[in-house]
Amino acid sequence: MKIIEMKSSPEKPNPHNVSVRMLYDTENAQAVHIELKPGEALKKHVTPTDVFFYILEGKGVVEIGDEQEEVSRDMLIESPAKIPHRLLNPGDSIFRVLVVKAPRQKESTRLL
Repeated sequence: MKIIEMKSSPEKPNPHNVSVRMLYDTENAQAVHIELKPGEALKKHVTPTDVFFYILEGKGVVEIGDEQEEVSRDMLIESPAKIPHRLLNPGDSIFRVLVVKAPRQKESTRLL
């Protein structure tokens, strides 16, 4: 059995300049913890694989293609491969999201 504490996983440098921690990384899938402070957002980008977001804490906005929705704790959002997307925290509290990519991407994410 392998147990990983989120806080013990080091922050991963990223082009979004937000807190990103890799929690799970195998040849089949990846799971990443993202924490957005008030006012922070990911840059719009495209991933070459399907992704889903599971909201762990707070409220924020998920933008996928031309759609934008406010989301909150315990919601799961599907984001299909190759569709521009981003996460935003326009609120005044922390917004934490678990991001799962399956299958694991083999090509780079493309910023827009």
